[in-house]
Amino acid sequence: MADDFNRQINEALGLDLADDIKVVQRGSGELYACFRVSDMAEAAVTAATRELAALLGATDISIDRRLCLLWFGMTLRPSGWSLPSAWDPLAGDYQAADGWIRLHTNAQHHREAALRVLNCDPDKVRLTEVVADWKKNDLEDAVVNEGGAAAAMHSLAEWANHPQGQQVRSEPLIAWHQTGHGPKLSGLRGRRVLDLTRILAGPVATRFLAGFGADVLRLDPPSWHEPALEPEVTLGKRRAGLDLHVASDREIFERLIAQADVLVHGYRPGALDRLGYDADTRQRLSPGLIEVSLNAYGWGGAWRERRGFDSLVQMSCGIADEGMRRAKDTKPVPLPVQALDHATGYLMAAAVLRALRHCQLTGDRLSARLSLARTAGLLVDGGVRDFHGSAINDTTDDLCHDLETTSWGPAKRLNFPASVDGKPPEWPRPAGLLRVDDARW
Repeated sequence: MADDFNRQINEALGLDLADDIKVVQRGSGELYACFRVSDMAEAAVTAATRELAALLGATDISIDRRLCLLWFGMTLRPSGWSLPSAWDPLAGDYQAADGWIRLHTNAQHHREAALRVLNCDPDKVRLTEVVADWKKNDLEDAVVNEGGAAAAMHSLAEWANHPQGQQVRSEPLIAWHQTGHGPKLSGLRGRRVLDLTRILAGPVATRFLAGFGADVLRLDPPSWHEPALEPEVTLGKRRAGLDLHVASDREIFERLIAQADVLVHGYRPGALDRLGYDADTRQRLSPGLIEVSLNAYGWGGAWRERRGFDSLVQMSCGIADEGMRRAKDTKPVPLPVQALDHATGYLMAAAVLRALRHCQLTGDRLSARLSLARTAGLLVDGGVRDFHGSAINDTTDDLCHDLETTSWGPAKRLNFPASVDGKPPEWPRPAGLLRVDDARW
């Protein structure tokens, strides 16, 4: 069912590195959607797992489709405590004078930016009234220019004709470039992966790598929090904090990057440059460093520096509008899961593993760029149809036997959907709070 997605992803991974991996597919399921989100989910997990097997010299992998779909949602089941809401009370879709717009207010500075533009108290009823007087594109531009995050809803056709939509369409699903040559690196176990990612695709990628042997060190600035997702995305990782505006922390960061094998980051174009760490500087600090990076709206065009999240990209790219139209609803209908984030995360993991395999064979160091909007294009290319499928609920048989002792309390984690030569991932540490570990390898 996911064969055409598999083909496109394999073509994007490229590099003519053949493998002879046997893929055993188990399980079934179909999320309720008008896009082939379930097929894309299975294909993305398969791509990362297949690349891992090829790197390790394994002969077969097993993929459980039903568990793939569950892992595109929340995977932790708390025991005696509860996860906070994933959404700020003000976040959501609002009807403007000429259509719909989504405000993303989970981060405090994004929330404050939207409220400044709207000159409104943090009250959703009042916010609804004020937004109704704005044109959606005008409000989108105003919030973005203020440093916030928002997306006006477009149709698929409007996005296809939009300058940024055309720019994204011109970009490959995975954009490769060579960054140098060095000693051949073998395997994944113990490879040092410096994780500068936050919500949600990048942390999904590094979570996968941590589960199969990478030494993942996540770095966060002093004020960053993502309480609803930390229990999901910190699994297996050490978590440290640095302030790159402080000289002593910059020295530590430069030592870390110099000793890293892989850098995974989600900084928009120019953001690391403004901190003094442009691409040339990163390569000078760590010659031949493998980098895999993520952006929301592609790597060229006027929107390349625009803040974006899965829910916003679904609005911009026509996915929420198409869902509304086919559901005959009166408000935006997004995908049933944050599939752009999760799929891109597994594709990023696959890119890291493909780059390591290429280095293992040739010594050449490669880096890759991906974007949520280009992954949205992959999904849209898979076709649109009438809604079908259903909600997929886990059972006790889907849960790991052992309790995970997270920073917030004990919990059960869903079994992972993939194994390599019969071996599932083994995360070396439970999920936990940010900035609790030393910033060192």
